[in-house]
Amino acid sequence: MGQEISGKIAYITGGSSGIGKAAAHHFAKEGVHLGLIARRKENLEETQQELETYGVNIAICRADISKPDQVKTAVQQFEQKLGKADILINNAAISDYGNFQDMDEEVWKHIFEVNVFGTYHVLKEVLPHLVSKQKGDIINVSSSNGLKATAGSTAYSASKFAIQGMSEALMQEVRKENIRVFTMNPSLVATKLAFGDKLEEKNEDKFMQPEDIAEYMVAQLKLNQRIFIKQSAQWATNPF
Repeated sequence: MGQEISGKIAYITGGSSGIGKAAAHHFAKEGVHLGLIARRKENLEETQQELETYGVNIAICRADISKPDQVKTAVQQFEQKLGKADILINNAAISDYGNFQDMDEEVWKHIFEVNVFGTYHVLKEVLPHLVSKQKGDIINVSSSNGLKATAGSTAYSASKFAIQGMSEALMQEVRKENIRVFTMNPSLVATKLAFGDKLEEKNEDKFMQPEDIAEYMVAQLKLNQRIFIKQSAQWATNPF
């Protein structure tokens, strides 16, 4: 038998759109209380209103995860309003594409500041919650680009490869605390991160949807505490 996640507390970064928002909806359906971090206040407020219909506790905080002081404030607010986290979903990320020689150094730095250091800042603040409970779950959303790089994605791929290394090492460190670290590596998902302003052109018969990834997250979290999936890749069946 697996385990129920109803009544647990999850903090989700990038929780107002794409995979993060879909995860919030699926978690709320399961009775999970939610703390959502994102950069756009209006999107957070809209998501909060949608989630209130599930009857769970919701807290939101506008924050840029590349800023450690903002992350610290958000986590403190969530702890006061909801309690310490049982689940952490590191989902927030940015991307930019272009040939290595053409990409500006500042773009490179910003991608790492958000994708790598942002994940670090959130982990630094939330991991003590899980350690104090001697139990918990962390899902780091990497990318298929973190397993196999593609031309034109040097900065993004490098940042996602870094997430792989950080996740692997962290997993080894915290297993003795009964904390599970899952790393997910989805291929192309129909989100603004991948499609930009052309998201309305997504083909639901071909491309993975945020809801697919959210369902997979729930399934992982419901596994018996004695087992976890260290690393997994999610692919569309026939996107051609």
